Amino acid sequence: MSMFGDGLDAAVHKAFTRPAPKSAPAQMRYLVKQLKGTKAVAQMLRISQRTVERYVKNQIKTPRPDLAARLEGEVKKRWQPQIRAKARQQAATTGGIVIDTRARIGYTAPIGTTDEDRLRHLTVALPPQYAARLFDAQEQGVSDQQLQQIAAEALREVYFQDSGRRAGQLEEVRFTDIEHLEFDL
Repeated sequence: MSMFGDGLDAAVHKAFTRPAPKSAPAQMRYLVKQLKGTKAVAQMLRISQRTVERYVKNQIKTPRPDLAARLEGEVKKRWQPQIRAKARQQAATTGGIVIDTRARIGYTAPIGTTDEDRLRHLTVALPPQYAARLFDAQEQGVSDQQLQQIAAEALREVYFQDSGRRAGQLEEVRFTDIEHLEFDL
């Protein structure tokens, strides 16, 4: 499970204007329409073409749990791509992104400061350049660890250094033991 990647996806999903299909037959019909055929859907979901046809005709209504999860994931991945792109673009250029997290956060600083990690609950509005970096990194398929590093840099800049107004000697922020993480556009 990718905590940061899934969190970014969930934030973008909040921008959808219509709900995605809920029932398995409706989801299957949507995928058949998107991929232009039952054979491609069957290969993608690793089921038989005949099974896909039976879902499309409403002969099967309830998939097994593993198929239901794959089906829902593929539909959400393809649902309203233009709205998704517009929401990402707006966050990356003008709106920024809000991170709400409860995690162990500390920093590396000169001797004599209280840099010990401690559990913090932060809700911080990150500027558009960090939203752009997070979304670009996610599109490139980087690891969750690298997304976490980008978020830590953003927290250092915005929360600890207050955009350069304080704690200028702060070197690195440690962002570990994440209990809760949520993004919002």
